Amino acid sequence: MSLLSAMRERLRVSAGQVAIIDAAKAAPPPSPLAPVDLTDAAQVTGVMEIAARIGELLISAGSANSDARAQVHLAASSYGLHYCHVDILMNTITIHTAIGTGDKRQNLHVFRVVPDVGVNFSKLSEVDRLIRDIHSGRVPPAMAEKRLDDIDRMPAPYKPSTVMLGWGGMGGLISMMLGGDLLVGLIAFVVSALIMGLNDWLANYRLPPFYQNVVGGFLAVFPAAILYNVAAAFGINMSPAQIIASGIIVLVAGLTLVQSLVDGITRSPVTSSARFFSALLSTGAIIAGVGVGIQLASAMGFDLPPMGTLAPPVYHKIPLLVLLGGTGSAAFALACGANWIEITLSGLTAAAGMVFYYFVVVPFGVGPVIASGISAIVVGLAGGLMSRRWGIPPLITMIVGYTPMLPGLMLYRGMYASINEQMITGFTNLATALAISGALAAGVVFGERVARRLRRPKYFRPYSAFKRIGRFSFHKATNLARKAPRIPRVPMSPFAPRVNRPELPPTLGPKPPQQAQPQQHAPGTTPAEELWPAGSQWPAQPQDTERTTYTVPGQKSPAPEESDHTKPGGEEPKEP
Repeated sequence: MSLLSAMRERLRVSAGQVAIIDAAKAAPPPSPLAPVDLTDAAQVTGVMEIAARIGELLISAGSANSDARAQVHLAASSYGLHYCHVDILMNTITIHTAIGTGDKRQNLHVFRVVPDVGVNFSKLSEVDRLIRDIHSGRVPPAMAEKRLDDIDRMPAPYKPSTVMLGWGGMGGLISMMLGGDLLVGLIAFVVSALIMGLNDWLANYRLPPFYQNVVGGFLAVFPAAILYNVAAAFGINMSPAQIIASGIIVLVAGLTLVQSLVDGITRSPVTSSARFFSALLSTGAIIAGVGVGIQLASAMGFDLPPMGTLAPPVYHKIPLLVLLGGTGSAAFALACGANWIEITLSGLTAAAGMVFYYFVVVPFGVGPVIASGISAIVVGLAGGLMSRRWGIPPLITMIVGYTPMLPGLMLYRGMYASINEQMITGFTNLATALAISGALAAGVVFGERVARRLRRPKYFRPYSAFKRIGRFSFHKATNLARKAPRIPRVPMSPFAPRVNRPELPPTLGPKPPQQAQPQQHAPGTTPAEELWPAGSQWPAQPQDTERTTYTVPGQKSPAPEESDHTKPGGEEPKEP
């Protein structure tokens, strides 16, 4: 299946879905059809173990403390264990609940420690699907335990060579985005792959991450210094600053500096302080490795050129910079084990942030700290909306989206200035790099919260519903009734107006004789009786004095009788 077909299918399937973190923070899950026996300590402890193992995978993938706690509580509530307390402190997860009443009351605790924190997007995607299935009621506890075992034993989705190709592509593309040419990009590609390959090899021997970062910082500087002097000997112009900066960005991208600030913003101060100190210690190790590399290269005669001021990019080069930054971020997602849909969306998210950075923020002359924070808002918003639309964890687009804006070049400037006895410039650059990290964290969290608000699931809010109903008060209902057209009363009611009474239905049988009603005349007209009175001699009017005579064939017609009006005196005729 091609990438476009896979994205089309994912879009069709996830059209009516919401992110699982949105469902976890919106409302409690529906009552399960077959909940576990809440009076059985073994079953309740099993559910708590499942929830704790889910939290372990989320914390190890870099999820924020508040988001991981909400999803752990969602997993427990989906099996009927709604009344439980979840506490996450740095890399420890504690879940407490109580079952039974009276003398049979039992307190149950589950405690779990996260072994290490590393960015692994493949496991994050699988645990996100597991939580979604648990929330929908499709996965019983026994199947959830089996799927968690499969996730723990899940191999890497790509071969080590592919992963090194992703790290190298990220370093090479970002070095070209920072202003390097094709030669600088090729050298940065090799240096970045060398740094991450050597760190993986040292991790197999259980070397602490602090020393791995020292080695990585050293490798970011020393080869660049040697190659710069070799290229200068042959008359080739090359800038080593972009190579060193890309190597630092590759090392910083896997750290939790921005994630620690995210925990502080989301009201987890203890976890944020611990993670921030750990990230600061790892960043200090990188700076120490960079300093050792600069000093050793200078002692061996491979001096680095002084840092120059970078001019703002020309407008016709901005589309190329956006393309390089988005592709470099996609390479970082590939190195972290993301699938192709997640890689594509992550690259688009980073490109959207860079477009806003170069075309909207920079033309107004805004400083780097504010510009990075505003662009991070776009990264969080765009990544949050796209990840929810395609059904992937929003954390993936959030971590990958701000990668091109990490202050790798600022860290190198600060370290170089500090070594060359420019303490004010050095500390200023280091403080600016820390401020940019804080601005990135604040902007990404704010944008992701806006996306969560826009794509929040629809659920019932009792207070809002009753408040909406209360707006239609008795007085408003009375006014509406007055303005509405009046409906006539019941027709058979004696109080109904006569004009509205309908005619009665016709009755069967002969109708009674009706009396002739006097003819009504219009006002101002003369009746016909006055125009033609009954006694007038108008020729066209028949007279009452004439009677019709009927004859019979063969007989003599009788003499006509005189009427009452023809006899003198008006006397009646006498009978013979």
